[in-house]
Amino acid sequence: MENSRIDIRTVHVNRYIMPLREGGSLPALAEADDGFKYVVKFRGAGHGSKALVSELIGGLTAKRLGFRIPEIVFVYLDEAFGRTEGDEEIQDLLQNSKGLNIGLHFLSGALTFDPITTRIDSQTASRIVWMDAFLSNVDRTVRNTNMLMWHDQLWLIDHGATLYFHHTWDDWEKYALNPFNRIKDHVLLPFANDIEQADRELRPLLTDDVIREIVDCLPDEWLDWHHDSETVKDIRDVYYKYLTLRIHNSEIFVKEALHAKEISI
Repeated sequence: MENSRIDIRTVHVNRYIMPLREGGSLPALAEADDGFKYVVKFRGAGHGSKALVSELIGGLTAKRLGFRIPEIVFVYLDEAFGRTEGDEEIQDLLQNSKGLNIGLHFLSGALTFDPITTRIDSQTASRIVWMDAFLSNVDRTVRNTNMLMWHDQLWLIDHGATLYFHHTWDDWEKYALNPFNRIKDHVLLPFANDIEQADRELRPLLTDDVIREIVDCLPDEWLDWHHDSETVKDIRDVYYKYLTLRIHNSEIFVKEALHAKEISI
């Protein structure tokens, strides 16, 4: 990976504990060599390393904007890990995920955020809506909020459904300027009354240099999935250009969020 000032620790998995839910991504709870437990997402699952790219960029962006997220770590699996796993599907997943994966510190005892029982103030709701519109996060809905309450504080998790443009890849410029109409399904949109203020406050935090620093954290081995004509640097640069073009034109997705809120009232 290229040079970055963001410090992300690397841990090694000692023990696979259990899968956390059904689905293509098959995240799992695992224990690492530092004695802590992590929710691990594997490069050998579903969308492969693209989901890990989304998780890393989304998580680091959330952290930069001041939200609470569990610590992000790189999770290393050596080639021998998983050979004794009894479940063949899990064994295949682990064998196909050797090398660097991504993990989030496990928040033991955390409760799923419920918008009915826990009210979020307008400023916080507006900031989260703004960020998810910027990242084109399709997975912060009533059905799956991807937010936790831990020690009476709100924590954001699971950004693997952001940046969906990279599942198509071509025409990334078009996607960068997409208004993102799926913001209408955001669980916090009804409480977000300060979206324009959020834009004024958060946009300056994501400078070109900050975005470059975030993108430079992407491991080279996660970026070897595309055409032979594109180098790792080329792919990394597309993420950078996509994010900077989108932030420079934030009025497009802000307008869409305001429109979605207006018609939902």
